[in-house]
Amino acid sequence: MPRPGSAPSQRAGCEPAPAPHHGEAEPRPAACPHYQPRCHATTPGGGPGVLAGVDLRSRENNRAHRTEEIDRERLIVRRGQPFSITLECSDSLPFQHQLALVLHLGKKDQVVIKVHTERGASDEWWFSQHGAQSEMLLTLHSPADAPIGQYRLAVLMMSPDGRILEKTDHHKFYLLFNPWCKDDAVYLPDETLLQEYVMNEDGIIYTGAWDYIYSKPWNFGQFEDRVVDICLEILDNSNAALRNSEMDTKRRSDPVYISRTVTAMVNSNDDRGVLSGRWSEPYSDGVSPWQWNGSVPILQRWSKAGAKGVKYGQCWVFAGVACTVLRCLGIPTRCITNFSSAHDVDGNLSFDILFNEKMEPIRGNGRDDSSWNFHCWVESWMRREDLPNGYDGWQVLDPTPQERSDGVYSCGPCPVIAIKEGDLGMKYDARFVFAEVNADVIYWIVRPDGQRQQIQVDQSTMGRNISTKSVYGDDREDVTLNYKYPEGSKKEREVYEKAGRRITTDGEAEPGQLQLSIKHAKPIFGTDFDVIVEVKNVGDQDAQAQLTLLSTTVTYNSLHRGECQRRTASVTVPAHKAHREVLRMRYEHYGACVSEHHVIRVVACIDATGQKPILEEANIPLSMPELRVLVPGRAIVYEQVTAHISFTNPLPVQLKGGVFTVEGAGLLSATEIPVLGDIAPGQEVSVKLSFMPPRTGVRKLLVDFDSDRLKDVKGIATMLVRKRTYMRTINIFG
Repeated sequence: MPRPGSAPSQRAGCEPAPAPHHGEAEPRPAACPHYQPRCHATTPGGGPGVLAGVDLRSRENNRAHRTEEIDRERLIVRRGQPFSITLECSDSLPFQHQLALVLHLGKKDQVVIKVHTERGASDEWWFSQHGAQSEMLLTLHSPADAPIGQYRLAVLMMSPDGRILEKTDHHKFYLLFNPWCKDDAVYLPDETLLQEYVMNEDGIIYTGAWDYIYSKPWNFGQFEDRVVDICLEILDNSNAALRNSEMDTKRRSDPVYISRTVTAMVNSNDDRGVLSGRWSEPYSDGVSPWQWNGSVPILQRWSKAGAKGVKYGQCWVFAGVACTVLRCLGIPTRCITNFSSAHDVDGNLSFDILFNEKMEPIRGNGRDDSSWNFHCWVESWMRREDLPNGYDGWQVLDPTPQERSDGVYSCGPCPVIAIKEGDLGMKYDARFVFAEVNADVIYWIVRPDGQRQQIQVDQSTMGRNISTKSVYGDDREDVTLNYKYPEGSKKEREVYEKAGRRITTDGEAEPGQLQLSIKHAKPIFGTDFDVIVEVKNVGDQDAQAQLTLLSTTVTYNSLHRGECQRRTASVTVPAHKAHREVLRMRYEHYGACVSEHHVIRVVACIDATGQKPILEEANIPLSMPELRVLVPGRAIVYEQVTAHISFTNPLPVQLKGGVFTVEGAGLLSATEIPVLGDIAPGQEVSVKLSFMPPRTGVRKLLVDFDSDRLKDVKGIATMLVRKRTYMRTINIFG
């Protein structure tokens, strides 16, 4: 398998974990720090027996398996790595009597596994035993390709002739993927990457536009309370599990199968999935997509509602939830944002954008190809044993319901290297993903008589600044070259030919006499700003042309919301000179119709005699103000801290229905704080929130503010939660 990054490998194998990197859960002060789950044995006659009980040694095992942040009281281990339990006996085992271990897997114990007493084939469970008298240490070894899920373990005492004399109660434990184990299909040989892509509960999802990229903090929270149970509940509610639970349970050894199931189940389009999607207002019967700060409240709502889709999500929300589920199950996963992303409905690796002569976009009545300012998916790391050699490593998984794959709304896993090399026959959905980052954009003007005139073909717009969070901090890492060769290179042309994408010479043609460009600053939502459209004459003669300008508000996936300004002018551009038109964008023009994504699209078209019309388009995301979030003082686990949150209304209008939403992995669950009354222009609003963090380590407190006219305002504070320090008093006088 290729190396995933440049950081040196620090660990390889299944040895016990080092000290926790991101912090750890601490027992509540009232809890007994030495508590361990035990179960007791029964004999066929119901009387006391030799097997007195079982100690699963959960805290010790979980620490070694890097799962103690999930839970300390329940046993949660990773496959391919041994774990030990203690069998307590009231007496020594009778002569020639033996112990046997039996595992049950599945909600209805569909799969029964007998644990062998000696090491055999690599795909079999086995155990060894040590000790004597009243206590025995049993060490269980799971195969590196064992099905993940919730197991039930029973210890049996067998007579020499094979009869069951005693049997302990069943005790539950969880088995997850193990990216630290070299024999596991999700093995990732780099500790730095594992800490980010499995253990980190905080992340960043990138939004905006290719030339104005914004960071959206996201709380993955994969180790929060009950999240592991909900992740397994998601698998249990898949169509495959409901049709044939035994077959589904056995297939849960395969990360390809699991990840494909997760992408289908994160959306609720054709199953009992987690999230319902909606791409335009109103969202009044649910939660608007931009209001979510993380995955945990979504997963909790879905489970509490009995596997009913939570309203609502858009691509970054679908990706964030999928990342949480996959990391929790032990599959290294990261969120990816593709800027200028194509949605190719018909699979021809191109899509048409149509305008009428007024430069108004023309959309069909059905499902059209479209261009999204950005689109988010996830990548997961795994071996592809179902494909020829060379396709291991990062795999694209897209849970946003766009197109059906094998009859369901799912996408992937698709090898990233297959996209780069143009191998569109590789499973799964390579053609669709290839188009997202490589499709041609063909612009047309539709004349009044219905005739189409092709304006231009753009082969370099789609798939720009493909981004993910760096493993070395909160910086952006550009992974575009993982998906495509450098623009204009010989290798890029070879890939296009292999993929069947036509190669035109439009981009290499000599430029016309007139050239068109759109320039703008980085505007802030609520302010007035200028957009400059420049027509440059590079010829030796003056040129006369018709210039049409149109500004509209759109969603991030190109849905038209309203017209801001329109201007048509006859212009004369002297030779070797430039003509500039300035569009003054006023809040009073765009404020009432701007979408929740705060995007303004400016389209300019110049039509001159003797030259094909030239079209230029700019998507301008409006930056949002930030919340101020402070948490003064030292943060100690299970001791109260207070967050101070403040916000100033930057708009020239009142804000109604304001609400803050606060959450943070290891800090507190999602909490809403309504604002009393309206917020006047320029008015500052301050709130305080006290809470007791339950886990130590570096934590991030995420805050969102929403109102009727201003939405998706974010704030973040980084906290270091320290362990408690205990003072011991010693009586020196005896």
